[in-house]
Amino acid sequence: MLKPQKLVSANFLSSLDVSKEELFHVLELAREFKNKNLKLEFKDKVLGLIFDKSSTRTRVSFQVAMSRLGGTTIDLNPNTSQIGRGEPIKDTARVLSRYCDALAIRTFSQSDLEEYSKWSSVPIINALTDLEHPCQALADFLTIKEEFTNFKDVILTFVGDGNNVANSLILCGALLGAEVRIACPNGYEPNASIVNKAKQIYNNEDLLKINNDPCAAAEGANVLYTDVWSSMGEEINQKEKERDFNGFTIDNNLLSRAHKEAIVLHCLPAYRNKEITDDAFEGKQNRIFEQAENRMHVQQALLSCLLS
Repeated sequence: MLKPQKLVSANFLSSLDVSKEELFHVLELAREFKNKNLKLEFKDKVLGLIFDKSSTRTRVSFQVAMSRLGGTTIDLNPNTSQIGRGEPIKDTARVLSRYCDALAIRTFSQSDLEEYSKWSSVPIINALTDLEHPCQALADFLTIKEEFTNFKDVILTFVGDGNNVANSLILCGALLGAEVRIACPNGYEPNASIVNKAKQIYNNEDLLKINNDPCAAAEGANVLYTDVWSSMGEEINQKEKERDFNGFTIDNNLLSRAHKEAIVLHCLPAYRNKEITDDAFEGKQNRIFEQAENRMHVQQALLSCLLS
C-alpha cells in the first residue's frame, strides 16, 4: 500500500519545493485518497488557515481535506485577529507554530509567505500568492493524469493572463515533462524568473512556448485552460483588461483547433462569455468540476506528507 513520504522541504511555498519524484508521489497518493484506498489518521493535528484574500474552493478543500485526515482546522481570519492589526509576521508565525501543526496561507506577496516560513517551526503551505498557486497546479495535473496518463504526450495550453496560475502550471509542467503553451496579450506574459527557472528544468526548451496568438497555441492541444482576466485586487483595471484580452476567449473556434479529445479546464470562478463561452464551459469536454474536486484530494495528499 502506498504511504505518505516525508518531503525534503519542510514547506510548500512553490511548485519547486518538491522534486519530480515527490510530485509524482503526491499525485499518486491523491489518487489513492480519491479512490478510498487509503485511510490515515492525524486526529491530533491542527491546520491553521490565514486568508488575506477571499476564497471558496481553497478554503473549503483544505478544511475537508484536513477533516478527512481526522484533524481539525482553525480559521484565523485577519479581520477578527491581531494579524489584521499589523502584528509582525515573525511574531504571528512563532506564536501560531505553538498552536498549529501546519499553516496554509493565502496572501498577496510571496515575500510574506517566505517571512512566515523563516520564523515558523511548522510547515507553511502556499494557498495562493500573486506569484504562484501551487496547490491549484497539483489539482490541474492530477486531472490531466486521470485523463491522459502520460504527461509526456500532453500539450497543455493556457489562454489568458500570465498570472500566478500560469506560473505554477509552467513550473509543474517542467517537472513533469509536459509541453506547456501560454497564450496571452502583449505585456501580460508570465513572470520572467519563473520562465527562466522552468527552462533550466526542461530537457527541451521547445516544450515551453509563450506567445500572443491563442489560435496557434491551441493547435493540437490536449488541454485548453483559462482563468479570470482580472484577479483579486485587480478589479480597478477590469475594463482595460477586457479590451486587452479581446480574442483570448476559449470558445468553439479555439476548441476546433485543439485535439479532438481535448479537455477544458478552469480554476474558477468563471465569468461566462468573457474568458470562456458558456458553450465551451458546459460542453462535453468540460473537466472543470473534476478539477475542482481534485483540490481536496491533492491537498489531503500534501498534508499527509508534510505532517508525517
